[in-house]
Amino acid sequence: MSWMRPLGGTGTDVSAIGLGTVKLGRNSGVKYPQGFELPNDHQARQLLDQTKDLGINLLDTAPAYGSSEERLGGLLRGDRNDWVIVSKVGEEFSEGRSRYEFSPEHTRFSVERSLGRLRCEHIDVVLIHSNGDDMEILQHYGTLDALAELKQRGLIGSYGMSVKTLSGGLEAAKCCDVLMVTYNPTQQEQEPVLQACHKHTTGVLIKKALSSGHLNPAVPDPVQASMNLSLGNDATSAVVVGTLSESHLRSNVAAARKALEY
Repeated sequence: MSWMRPLGGTGTDVSAIGLGTVKLGRNSGVKYPQGFELPNDHQARQLLDQTKDLGINLLDTAPAYGSSEERLGGLLRGDRNDWVIVSKVGEEFSEGRSRYEFSPEHTRFSVERSLGRLRCEHIDVVLIHSNGDDMEILQHYGTLDALAELKQRGLIGSYGMSVKTLSGGLEAAKCCDVLMVTYNPTQQEQEPVLQACHKHTTGVLIKKALSSGHLNPAVPDPVQASMNLSLGNDATSAVVVGTLSESHLRSNVAAARKALEY
């Protein structure tokens, strides 16, 4: 299997591993097993340089990731065309808590704000950051219609949803370009969503492939097991992993490349 993979039917190719950037901008209200300090600009630049050197072209960010978008906007100046950027709408994080807004008006505002923060004229993929009420969002808020309009205007390349429910994922697979789906050895409830995405040529980004750092110590090589599962699924376009550690990033890429050999 190839390292560069089609993102569903979007016409965009992404690396098998993408870098999640929540740790560039937010260290409160997160669920990692250990706390961490936000990197300074030099450290963040080094991480992005290594990311590129390892053959990764996919970056995942969001308004809810604190200052992540703004930092990327500064760090990627001159290099924007080297990256496929995924951002989101719907979730805002401030004063230690999340709030959600899925109206068309806020969706348009959020994308335009992200464009300003990222210092670019186009975002490759924008996903709805679900609060868990996937079906309600899909059927009643007009969020997808607003994203379709933004796509038609050329402000975004494709759109979809970071889903949290099986029913919502199955529905979203029919009408979205790209989904982000939780899938790892201990959480395989979304397997039917991956099958539906494969059927509808919907791109799949795997989130929490490494269980947000809560790996099963009983498994001899839990990182490899996770990569084998995620990248062994024909629907998967890329696995998004978040780290500030260059050694962890190298080992994740090594495990991904090993998984692709089978």
